[in-house]
Amino acid sequence: MPALTLTNVSYKYKNAQRDAISDISCVFEEGNVYAIVGPSGSGKSTLLSLLAGLDLPTKGEVAFDGDSLAGLNLDRYRRESISMIFQAFHLFPLMTVMENVCFPMELCGVSPKDARPRAETLLEGVGITKEQMGRFPAKLSGGERQRVAIARSLASNARIILGDEPTGNLDGANTQNIIDILCSLAHEKGYCVIIVTHDMEVAEAADMALKMRDGVLHVVG
Repeated sequence: MPALTLTNVSYKYKNAQRDAISDISCVFEEGNVYAIVGPSGSGKSTLLSLLAGLDLPTKGEVAFDGDSLAGLNLDRYRRESISMIFQAFHLFPLMTVMENVCFPMELCGVSPKDARPRAETLLEGVGITKEQMGRFPAKLSGGERQRVAIARSLASNARIILGDEPTGNLDGANTQNIIDILCSLAHEKGYCVIIVTHDMEVAEAADMALKMRDGVLHVVG
């Protein structure tokens, strides 16, 4: 089922000489992992911003479940429909692991009493122990922090996960672990996972690899 559809999408920054991305049409479906690769400055981050509803296209349309983002409440879309995973984890340093995962649920009106058991289930699902749930992020390894970030991304029930270099700070073993988790979320639970990456290991594991070059998106191979 299509989750995000781009139709003739272009974007130009103010005072720029040319489009940052140009005439992109593609579909991102639930149940698949997509990797978007390309050199710095090729338009990957701009595309991710459009998918996240942080910007709207200069031309064309980005649609979620058939509805143009231009007509949606973008704050609600970002809060309820998409989740982001970052290279630098972006966990709250003064919150415990458990509190980090409860936070997005409480932001959506879930009571702390109801948020905690769901957070525990999500954290256990990515391999975080009950003892680690009481730690602050600084007391975890990089791989553990990224697993917490994934659990937090699932807390809002969003079906689209956007990853911005989610394995960029990880070693080989932890990279593979994160790849396995993201693929499992797509293939077993039906999430749409879209990852911007320089990591060819991630691209090779994806169901579809796409390459950005000079603002144009191509299917690899």
